[in-house]
Amino acid sequence: MNTTTEFQLVDIDKLVPYANNARTHNKEQILKLRSSLREFGFVNPVIIDREYNVLAGHGRIEAAKAENISEVPCVFADHLTEAQKKAYILADNRMALDAGWDEELLAVEMEELQNLGFDLGLTGFDETEIADLFDTNSGDTVKDDDFDLTTALEKAAFVQRGDIWTVG
Repeated sequence: MNTTTEFQLVDIDKLVPYANNARTHNKEQILKLRSSLREFGFVNPVIIDREYNVLAGHGRIEAAKAENISEVPCVFADHLTEAQKKAYILADNRMALDAGWDEELLAVEMEELQNLGFDLGLTGFDETEIADLFDTNSGDTVKDDDFDLTTALEKAAFVQRGDIWTVG
């Protein structure tokens, strides 16, 4: 298996965006990326080849330019063929869409961040998504399981040889 091993800060003006990049970045997403850069720094490097062609990170580059960042962290993926580069550009963007969320764990994490006073908008979720998450996972909502307590209590209880009872 080939692995990228070289990491380098690269002048943002040297980077060449992929002309046929099918992934789009709307203004709202760029604003979220800019907020993320301001809060967390540039922690997710851009993937490039030896000619500084961008394979992954187009949105981060656009956000960095808007933030007047002159150098960005890059990882060189120089072991890929031309066909692999094209395929990786598509795969990198597509595979993230297949991931889901564990709604309960997401709600726990968001609640912990909220309790710490962290701006939940910096997580990339919009206000409606956050509100829906808290509404869906609130303790006020109880799902009925159709268990009939009265019927269960009316059934005769039996004690059989070998049953163990703990009293007290």
